[in-house]
Amino acid sequence: MPKYVIERELPGAGNLSAADLQAISQTSCGVLSEMGPQIQWVQSYVTGDKIYCIYIAPNEEMVRQHAQQGGFPANSVAQVTAIIDPSTAEG
Repeated sequence: MPKYVIERELPGAGNLSAADLQAISQTSCGVLSEMGPQIQWVQSYVTGDKIYCIYIAPNEEMVRQHAQQGGFPANSVAQVTAIIDPSTAEG
């Protein structure tokens, strides 16, 4: 199943409290539960003004539907075409 990187512009994201992040996570999980097992949230990275999320989903439209239903921005949705890490250099 395809993997996606979602860029969410959220000014001040890096200053969100643990309670704020928990509430956002709970909203996301609630929407995912309603959408069914086809879409899965893997992990998110919070930076100064953005949150980068990794999702597994059958298509980009489902990722955007999740964002819309949860009230989250989805400024960019990109399908992952390859994953590399330091072991890739070893051939």
